[in-house]
Amino acid sequence: MAPPPPSPSMAPPGLIHSALGLPDTCALPQPPAAATMSGPVPETPSAIQICRIMRPDDANVAGNVHGGTVLKMIEEAGAIISTRHCNSQNGERCVAALARVERTDFLSPMCIGEVAHVSAEITYTSKHSVEVQVHVMSENILTGTKKLTNKATLWYVPLSLKNVDKVLEVPPVVYSRQEQEEEGRKRYEAQKLERMETKWRNGDIVQPVLNPEPNTVSYSQSSLIHLVGPSDCTLHGFVHGGVTMKLMDEVAGIVAARHCKTNIVTASVDAINFHDKIRKGCVITISGRMTFTSNKSMEIEVLVDADPVVNNFVKRYRAASAFFTYVSLSPEGKSLPVPQLVPETEDEKKRFEEGKGRYLQMKAKRQGQVETQA
Repeated sequence: MAPPPPSPSMAPPGLIHSALGLPDTCALPQPPAAATMSGPVPETPSAIQICRIMRPDDANVAGNVHGGTVLKMIEEAGAIISTRHCNSQNGERCVAALARVERTDFLSPMCIGEVAHVSAEITYTSKHSVEVQVHVMSENILTGTKKLTNKATLWYVPLSLKNVDKVLEVPPVVYSRQEQEEEGRKRYEAQKLERMETKWRNGDIVQPVLNPEPNTVSYSQSSLIHLVGPSDCTLHGFVHGGVTMKLMDEVAGIVAARHCKTNIVTASVDAINFHDKIRKGCVITISGRMTFTSNKSMEIEVLVDADPVVNNFVKRYRAASAFFTYVSLSPEGKSLPVPQLVPETEDEKKRFEEGKGRYLQMKAKRQGQVETQA
């Protein structure tokens, strides 16, 4: 676990922002000696920190910051440090594009008025990809209390500014220990295999149903349609990964709220896979449906489809997919039981059993971690 970042009183003037006209975000390069995570030691700065105060438009009606807002900040930090690294040597210029986000747990809720400290560090590079690990701390600026809210691992690939379909080579990093490179290579191979396994679902779509019954999949399933504009995009004219994740979380939240009719918050996100790029001008459809419920949690599958409406030669395609887990909260912030999902079709029953398997697998993993720490 990363130690908390420096307090605002120790930061140079203007680098920590407030509501009094200072910038909304800051990206501070951190020298390798001050890195908060045990990773490799490249010649360029290996860690950065982004800080931002949480405002009312970042949160739901209960004052809890949207999971999508946090995911977008995580991706911004990852994009900055990976793009910097990939351009650290002389050669063709590029922008790092998000390819995958590993499972992300929301360890503690963040509220309006708290400051988010997002710390990112490069921990592994392969020939064509960069692994970035990110920690998010929330700070109550009235009391000075800080807590760890998120940990995430992201994978980026460098795309040439001259040819967006060209993936460039990543400058190598120097590891302080040989074991770090070996461990990173294992993580790389594992995520590569998992990405391949998700592609079989790419033909699956969410179909609307008339007059659905409460607690069924059809009752809570939701879709959002969004026209990709310039503000959503990178220098390439393709959508930022953080923008896509924020929209995915928004749809998943609507599904969860429709199902249980209470305040809901993001508990975790299974690996988000970005199957293809989304170009400026595309119309994207983000669809969500509930797949599984335990006693106190809901799993929601979110699919992102892109439709290049101004290009008759490119058909609609699957751009991203993920599973989100939500929990229901009382007005006092206590966990509530979740209405049990009623799967009706054979496909829904199959997805329910698959979701149950993921739930039990993660539950066993958490119990094993607790026993190991004890």
